[in-house]
Amino acid sequence: MRSLQIPRSRATVFALSLSAVVAVTLVFTTVDPWLKKAGILAGGLDVHIYREGAWRLLHGHSLYADETVGGLLYTYTPFSAIVFMPGLVVPAAWITDAFLLVNLGVLYACVLMSWRLLGYRLTPRLASVAALLALTCVFLEPVRTTLFYGQINLVLMLLVLWDFSRPAGSRLRGIGVGVAAGVKLVPAFFVVQYLALRQWRSAVTATAALAATVALAWLVSPSDSRQYWFSTFFHSERIAPDTEPANQSIRGVLAHLSGGGSPVWLWLLLAGMVAGAGVAIAVALYRCGERLLSVTLTGMTACAVSPFSWGHHWVWFVPLLVHLVHRAQTRPGWWIAAALLVIATGAWTYQWTPDFASVGVFVLPKPWHTEPILENAHVLVFFLALGYGLDVIRRADRGLDHTAPTTSLLNGSCR
Repeated sequence: MRSLQIPRSRATVFALSLSAVVAVTLVFTTVDPWLKKAGILAGGLDVHIYREGAWRLLHGHSLYADETVGGLLYTYTPFSAIVFMPGLVVPAAWITDAFLLVNLGVLYACVLMSWRLLGYRLTPRLASVAALLALTCVFLEPVRTTLFYGQINLVLMLLVLWDFSRPAGSRLRGIGVGVAAGVKLVPAFFVVQYLALRQWRSAVTATAALAATVALAWLVSPSDSRQYWFSTFFHSERIAPDTEPANQSIRGVLAHLSGGGSPVWLWLLLAGMVAGAGVAIAVALYRCGERLLSVTLTGMTACAVSPFSWGHHWVWFVPLLVHLVHRAQTRPGWWIAAALLVIATGAWTYQWTPDFASVGVFVLPKPWHTEPILENAHVLVFFLALGYGLDVIRRADRGLDHTAPTTSLLNGSCR
């Protein structure tokens, strides 16, 4: 695979500098940064839950029997509590700010890794462009909410991106997916992609890594492991009701449209169809050489078919934005698509009272007849992305896309 370089384009630097300034300004001005439960500098709830989970595991207390910080239940795997152990070294008063800085660093690493998956050479120029793009991504709702809550989504995405950046025959390929799935089960969907790509070693490695996380947690805390895998795992209602507007999944869409009365079989049918279509498109894209778009659509598909996907699970909009900026290097019209993605998935806020504000398109007040669209915004963007993926495959098969700075045609037909 040839290495690409960011063109010496003043337009690219200007556009990303402007978007970075606008994004950071919006994050700090659309709502008071210190407003409790909404301000970007007043969050950290989830990282405190992670820290308490680690404390409970260390002191022999049940992870799942009682409520944690904020009256919320612990919903992650027992292995996750082992992963969160280093958080106990950081004083509770500092953990919010410390993990905010970690997440910002991980966000930057995700953007760099996305450029690497596109075939770009890591240079100082690329590092600067990636920094500007990472700052732009701060305003994306999934990223902004991940930073606010101190969520783990960006870290898990980085593990997956690192995995797919490895050579197909690498012995390490699969470990990232397996460990990520050991913390939060949704990344296990990437094992399906490995199998569909017939990358048997990677699939086996990922499965073995996941199994190792389960085994380690079972040795450390057999009671929590039994509780999780034989009970907690099957109760998604511990998270929130399906009708929650922030549930941006197919099951959430059905609940939003029906008021929560849609049958489970309908969700299973639709989720199965979407999962099959998503994997098929991702595999075809991968065989075209479109590695980043392939793994991005798989990550988005996993969010869509999951029983419950909070808005912050959709951090896969980050590599999608990188892909669109990549396309814009030779076709300026793609800047419009990139801007529309930021607008559609931005952390737009609405302050209902002096003490409370909601963040995200799906929880904004709904103008006349727009609720089915706005309330399911992330899922609708996902379906548009699937359609775009199909178009990329079609154009590559016909040899129509000669101008994009991509390696997509180096591997021959997408079929």
